[in-house]
Amino acid sequence: MAMTRIAAEAFAARILAWLTEDHARIAGFLGWSGDSAASLSSRIQDPALLLAAIDYLLLDEAMLLDACADLSCPPETPLNARAALPGGNDPHWT
Repeated sequence: MAMTRIAAEAFAARILAWLTEDHARIAGFLGWSGDSAASLSSRIQDPALLLAAIDYLLLDEAMLLDACADLSCPPETPLNARAALPGGNDPHWT
């Protein structure tokens, strides 16, 4: 199902908040993304950070399923949100 950009941004912010609830999750994200903990709150509306949070979640199926269970959403929701964000329709999987 298609998602609006506003809904996608809100969902990605929820993912980022979910990541911060666990030290290992947020440490992994910060190490992977190169961001710092101090920069997260100032960049919460940055589409690049929101895409990064979704991309990080999509790297690990177990983490994806845990997040979706905790956030009460179907497993396809993060990918739908990603597609609605600027640049999200063009994934660069490496």
